[in-house]
Amino acid sequence: MLLLCICMTVAAQDNNNKRGTINNKHHHAEDSTDVFFRHLQLNELTVTGVTGDTKLKHSTTPISIVSPEVLRSTASTNIIDAISHQPGISQLTTGGSISKPIIRGLGYNRVVVMSEGVRQEGQQWGDEHGVEVDGSNVNSVEILKGPASLMYGSDAMAGVVILHSQPTLAHGEMRANISSEYQTNNGLFAYHLSLAGNQNGLVWDARYSDKMAHAYKNKYDGYVPGSQFRERAGKLLLGVNKEWGHSRLSWTVYHLTPSIIEGERETETGELVGSSVSPKSYSKSLPFQQVKHYKLVWDNSLNLSSGYLKAIIGYQQNRRQEFEDSEDDYELYFKLHSLTYDLRYITNEWNGWKLSTGIGGMYQKSSNEGEEYLIPDYRLFDFGIYATFSKSIGNHWTLNGGVRYDHRRLHGYELIEEDGVRFTDFSRHFNGLTGSIGAVCNINEYFNLRLNLARGFRTPNMSELASNGVHEGSVRYEMGNHQLKAEYSLQADLGIDFTSRYISAQMALFANRINNYIYTHRVAEEIEEGYLTYVYTQGDARLLGFEAGVDFHPVHSVHFSNTFSYVDAQLLHANADTKYLPFTPAPKWTSELKWELLHHSHSTVMHHHTSGTIHRSFLNNLYVAAGIDCYMRQTHIYSADDTESVTPGYALINFSAGTDIQLHGKKVAEFYFTADNLLNKAYQNHLSRLKYTDENVVTGRRGVYNMGRNITFKIVVPIKM
Repeated sequence: MLLLCICMTVAAQDNNNKRGTINNKHHHAEDSTDVFFRHLQLNELTVTGVTGDTKLKHSTTPISIVSPEVLRSTASTNIIDAISHQPGISQLTTGGSISKPIIRGLGYNRVVVMSEGVRQEGQQWGDEHGVEVDGSNVNSVEILKGPASLMYGSDAMAGVVILHSQPTLAHGEMRANISSEYQTNNGLFAYHLSLAGNQNGLVWDARYSDKMAHAYKNKYDGYVPGSQFRERAGKLLLGVNKEWGHSRLSWTVYHLTPSIIEGERETETGELVGSSVSPKSYSKSLPFQQVKHYKLVWDNSLNLSSGYLKAIIGYQQNRRQEFEDSEDDYELYFKLHSLTYDLRYITNEWNGWKLSTGIGGMYQKSSNEGEEYLIPDYRLFDFGIYATFSKSIGNHWTLNGGVRYDHRRLHGYELIEEDGVRFTDFSRHFNGLTGSIGAVCNINEYFNLRLNLARGFRTPNMSELASNGVHEGSVRYEMGNHQLKAEYSLQADLGIDFTSRYISAQMALFANRINNYIYTHRVAEEIEEGYLTYVYTQGDARLLGFEAGVDFHPVHSVHFSNTFSYVDAQLLHANADTKYLPFTPAPKWTSELKWELLHHSHSTVMHHHTSGTIHRSFLNNLYVAAGIDCYMRQTHIYSADDTESVTPGYALINFSAGTDIQLHGKKVAEFYFTADNLLNKAYQNHLSRLKYTDENVVTGRRGVYNMGRNITFKIVVPIKM
């Protein structure tokens, strides 16, 4: 039975930070003198998360867009942190360097992250495993909310985060870019270098990034030992852009060395136990992780008279090591090889019809190279075949839909130790049939009405099926279940967009029913001393929620935006203490007042009446903004077995400013200033895993608190050659 919550949302998306152009070849310039036309252009944006290139106003699925301008002006420690302010989006965190995306209350293997055109495959099943992508290499972000199994297969049950790289340059162009930032709280220092060009259709793009941070601090804990990290990344792209299409080969390297926050405290003083290095040291300290991710992607597109054919092949290698007692000897070492492929054909539009069909899949091989074990060595193979359609009816209606079939095979290998069998040999096969159907009605130039119904599919991952060991990230002993079934979801989305000269709004609501939802529960048996034992099991769940907001702009230079997000996630037929799904985001309200003092004044001049002379403006696109992020008290918790606790509400006040710097009428740099948590509020986010570390016996407070006041300075220097 599908439970549908009729809730209204008005998602106020600041024209400069909630949406942006995803595909640059469809970019539409903004007219700063008329906000009405500027907001109308938002509906003309092209999104790529659905089949082919589709205008936003014709998409039946709810999509959020984060523009390049927003990413550059946002202070963050990783790419998921940068997009977590979007309505309906949250992050599960472990310190400053590790974040996992949560879409409408669902995360882990229920969210697919796409990078360089292929699905990002690391160890996303783990609590302390983040997304191995360099944020400096991301140009814009497209977020699909709701089941996207039709296009992306298993795991896209909650949605998809698409990280778009910088687009290739136009013919004859060559550009370089230098950027750097500094954050005061954790001493984060980062810089990024890039050089790209296009000569006679030969395209290239070379990038290098380096980021380091010492321990962060807050009002209650002081400096938090183990929160320092170092990140280095690089990319090289070579290819050709021709009239027949393109062929590009890209290689990315990502290295992250995060120390591990254990949260242990002195018995007498309650202070956090210090690490072996100074709080302001950028050096790693035990325990720490060493994460290395390598990716090679071959992206091809062939233009045909009736449409185009696209083929993408990707190879990834993920190495995750954990060092506990020695910097030279690792205890845990996962090595994962992933080969992904996608072949699709998309027709041109004719008589309002647009069709596509494709096949895609993945092969994986995972091995344990360390002395400790949590999951067995395994191999995975899957493929999916799908077909979709889009039909425009007159000037007002668009219908979208499709169907997909998936098959996945997993095989876990036996492991026998001196004291017995750790893992048994087993195989599982899963088949899934999914689809979606939706409609958009462009009522008039002010209103768009959307309705979509989608069926999602997810197979259990190897951790859920066969884990047998201590999971240091969750500080417990975990046991898998070979008999788990695949998850299926049915989600309904309803929304309406409104745009006028002085107000823009979006209404969105959803109801999601999941059969065979996989979760862990505690059992009495103690397998290893000092660790509670948890076993994976299943039940049915339902999630209801909405995102709401409105953006007022009484004049073109002033914006007052407000957004609100809410999700209620419950297990059906459960006891009171196991009723709510764990790690459900707290209700969130954000508000921002933004004043654009100078906007797109590329030819603006400043008149000095006293002298009668005219001088070009030194500043351009100057803005200041003040905002508040308010997280409500979260009482909907999975309280059984001391899994979660109630999180008090809190509010964070922020201030930001930015401008282009011009010389002789040409932009030479961009400068951004951000002050987050301006009042230095001590708080714990409900989705912070550090909330459940040791209690401070002196104050009675449990866990480690989030970062205190943090001021960020960022400068970007574009160089056009």
